[in-house]
Amino acid sequence: MGLWVIRLQRLLSAAWLGSMLSLAALVAPAAFALLPRAQAGDLMRRLFEYDARLSLAAGVLLLLLQRKRQVAQDESSDESRRAAVISWELVCPLLALLCTVAGFYALQPLMEQARAGQGAWTFGQLHAVSSVFYAFKLLAVAVLALRLSGPQALPGSARP
Repeated sequence: MGLWVIRLQRLLSAAWLGSMLSLAALVAPAAFALLPRAQAGDLMRRLFEYDARLSLAAGVLLLLLQRKRQVAQDESSDESRRAAVISWELVCPLLALLCTVAGFYALQPLMEQARAGQGAWTFGQLHAVSSVFYAFKLLAVAVLALRLSGPQALPGSARP
């Protein structure tokens, strides 16, 4: 298997992590510092929608690339050295996808209802739950990027 798969995984996971960190640590605080609260909320809602779409695409692509790596490793190794079907490089994107679906796609309609004064939960409560999902997604992508950046990610390297 060529190194292009590993390089693409590294690049994609690092770009995904950078995008998420920028959104949470730079864009959101700046938006609420510079814009009226309602406009900042509208802007951030739109940007988190883009983040959710990017997360779905990046997560699925990283899953496919990791499966490609595992299949190539299985074909090139003997029976006793087969790659584990479940690895951190599969678990992390799956967890990030789960957090995206739950934290954005499931909660966003509820947050709209809460904003309109409907539903059992307040907007603040739903925002807190959404923030926790985003933090877990960020952690999963960070772990993935770190695992892919180490020498153990290269073919033929020993894995701890």
